[in-house]
Amino acid sequence: MINLTIDNKPVSVEPGATILEAAKACGVKIPYLCHYSKLKKPHGGCRICMVEVEGNPRLLAACTNPVAEGMKVITGSEKVHKARKFVLELLLSDHDARCITCEKDGDCKLQKLAYEYGVEEPRFTGARRNYGVRRDNPFLETDHDKCILCGRCVRVCEEIPAVAAIDFIKRGFATKVSPAYDKALNCVFCGECMYACPTGAINSKIGRYQGRTRDLKAVESVCPFCGCGCNYSLLVKNGRVVKVQPKKNSPVNDGSLCVKGSFGYDFIHHKDRLTTPLIKENGQFRPASWDEALGLVAEKFKVIQAKTGADSIGGFASARCTNEENYLFQKLMRAAVGTNNVDHCARLCHASTVAGLADSFGSGAMTNSIAEIANAKTILVTGSNTPETHPIIALQVFKAVRENGAKLIIADPRQLRFSPYAQVQMRHKPGTDIALFNGLMHVIIKEGLEDKDFIAQRTEGYEELKKVVERYTPEYVENITGVPQEQIIAAARLYATNKPASILYSMGITQHVTGTNGVKTIANLAMLTGNLGRESSGVNPLRGQNNVQGACDVGALPNVYPGYQKVADVAIRAKFEAAWGVKLPANNGLTITEMVKAAGNSLKALYVMGENPMLSDPDLTEVKKHLESLDFLVVQDIFMTETAELAHVVLPVASFAEKDGTFTNTERRVQLLHKAVDSPGEARTDWQILCDLSTRLGYNMSYDHPSQIMDEIASVTPIYGGISFERISKLGLQWPCPDKNHPGTKFLHKDKFSRGLGKFFPIEFQSPPEWPDAEYPLILTTGRVLFHFHTGSMSRRSKGLEEVCPKPYVEINPVDAVKLGISDGEMVKVGSRRGEIQLAAAVNDRCTPGVIFIPFHFKEAAANVLTIAALDPVAKIPEFKVCAARVEKA
Repeated sequence: MINLTIDNKPVSVEPGATILEAAKACGVKIPYLCHYSKLKKPHGGCRICMVEVEGNPRLLAACTNPVAEGMKVITGSEKVHKARKFVLELLLSDHDARCITCEKDGDCKLQKLAYEYGVEEPRFTGARRNYGVRRDNPFLETDHDKCILCGRCVRVCEEIPAVAAIDFIKRGFATKVSPAYDKALNCVFCGECMYACPTGAINSKIGRYQGRTRDLKAVESVCPFCGCGCNYSLLVKNGRVVKVQPKKNSPVNDGSLCVKGSFGYDFIHHKDRLTTPLIKENGQFRPASWDEALGLVAEKFKVIQAKTGADSIGGFASARCTNEENYLFQKLMRAAVGTNNVDHCARLCHASTVAGLADSFGSGAMTNSIAEIANAKTILVTGSNTPETHPIIALQVFKAVRENGAKLIIADPRQLRFSPYAQVQMRHKPGTDIALFNGLMHVIIKEGLEDKDFIAQRTEGYEELKKVVERYTPEYVENITGVPQEQIIAAARLYATNKPASILYSMGITQHVTGTNGVKTIANLAMLTGNLGRESSGVNPLRGQNNVQGACDVGALPNVYPGYQKVADVAIRAKFEAAWGVKLPANNGLTITEMVKAAGNSLKALYVMGENPMLSDPDLTEVKKHLESLDFLVVQDIFMTETAELAHVVLPVASFAEKDGTFTNTERRVQLLHKAVDSPGEARTDWQILCDLSTRLGYNMSYDHPSQIMDEIASVTPIYGGISFERISKLGLQWPCPDKNHPGTKFLHKDKFSRGLGKFFPIEFQSPPEWPDAEYPLILTTGRVLFHFHTGSMSRRSKGLEEVCPKPYVEINPVDAVKLGISDGEMVKVGSRRGEIQLAAAVNDRCTPGVIFIPFHFKEAAANVLTIAALDPVAKIPEFKVCAARVEKA
């Protein structure tokens, strides 16, 4: 440790610490403008933090100068005060001081320092910059005349999201911060620059003139988009959410957000919000009271129940609703309706993860925490476009590679924003993942790189696996996947030897008819190399929606109760019968994909809470036929979705901002959200609706607050046993958390797997159910993009998100575009054996030749009109990633 004094206060700090860091450690305040705590590299640009050091004739910048043994620092002398005031006068000599209309008035660091140092009028006069306000993008406006050229925005853009979209341009007095060649800003629009700016130079367009910090009430919440579960505050004025602020020091997002988190919140107050219950009569919706609407739903359910049995009714829970609401939904279906026909959209994204990892490890969830990723030495990203679908997790990967020297391996058919940083990128044919990873394991075993001790002590089934992968030589795998054998060998060696290694995967692995086997193959690879049960080392499925993990945890699945306790287990069923005071059905229920297929046949009624199968499910033409043939369809949502349009009854509900509850993010962290504003019109929370309906069906459910529901969840769910609203009020807790004294679990399988020994599964490669041919010569794969979310019901009602990404498109490689005579931006027809859509061509090299990609967010050109409804036999997840297609001029 280095010992020094600051203003006569003794302090000891680590070698290499700066004077500023030492001052913070002993409680001495040193002002600054250019320093930013999120950035690792010191800058020393503003000179506000200058201090005296005994024995040194000149003042030193505290943010850049390291401490030394015996150093004596003085921070508040007259010399220091005069120097700081002089710097402030220089800054203010060319600063637009119209604080009266500045968004940062009262929160501006420059303004506060000017007040503190008594700078009323700058001494220096003369010419001033007059760039004005720039508003050439959907999200940010930049007032260059308020910019002090501290460089925070430039540095944070390069260091955190690794974009480097802006820099200093021009020279001398004309210097300003701008994109290259002073063009319009075109970036990922995460908002990092805006949050870093110490003055009013960068502001949110949507939040402009909506209120300053002192006028706003901050309500802590959790972002409602992807599974990262970012913490932020909703800033409220006059009953409206007008801005958001990321939570500093959050273990999930550490003060960062993506574009949807920073700017996608305006859907909350969109004019399309449902405000009253609706009943369809003669093909038209009419407003109804809650009593009439819920009375009709209860009556219809009872009639169908009596006529064709409880199993002729099904329910879709929702990954966008809270844990408490999903718990009550599955409880209503099981206890009030009497069926296990309850499922949610995990069936369409990570059902194969739940099944595959449960078989291999005993637990179907992310093994590590998000923050651990940055400390991995090797990261294998496969089947995940992480920078677009999980941008905050991508920040950890960038940090690992760019700051900590980690090696990145990518196995994905498409080019990613990660790609320039990859040590090895394997662009395999869609649907050939199993062959590829079998090939990696073949190399590892052949070269003796497997972790023999781990295999012997902690696994079973190794010899069977070894026999299967023996024939997956690099040459053989290259013929299947298209990946050069040199890349296969390099990736295998790197992953096996450079530990700890972490695997990140998502729906590029799971959304196949072989999805469960694909997940097991990844588990095999991790166990083979001993990359499990340690910090920064594991298998990490990145969950797609804000509470898809939680919805699974609390039993919104047809074969398990809360906590993955099996419906078929007599003792478990008896436990829930005792807890809920009712006889429960013994048979497993139908999955989402099975319920859609049964709709209009054995399934007569369907209750859909916050799901939109009319855009999210495969082969939409067939989906629509089945939903239209139901005797009774109820949809509960915040907007009139494509599915709600087909309903007999539509129930308006509260958004995430209008209720209390919890979400569980992809790292198993249960987090609290608070009500910030009232719901529009007569909209109710989902949990209140479920309680009312259940009571009308004859099974009383009554709670005063969601915290009581969480207490009930904890009482019947061992992995949530120690979780309560009180305990998670600050940072949340990661399950398993079995009792009130348990701190939560940072990473899984430390000493043993949940199932005891990890199990190897010998898996053979199996071709996709539909492969290109002469009629349909291309492979279509689908997925998400950065600026939209799921079926677009929220993101497409966000002004900025819709402005930057307003139209559907198909990505096509230039080689294929030339063959077809198609140019970039041209309208084309994309067809499959199930249908045809029209959309614009985006000609680029993100896809390999022979592969096309379509985002599934757009109802006007719904990608799932084309996809095939073939299912994984175990998880019942559809094949979204491979089907045969053709492209032609429109």
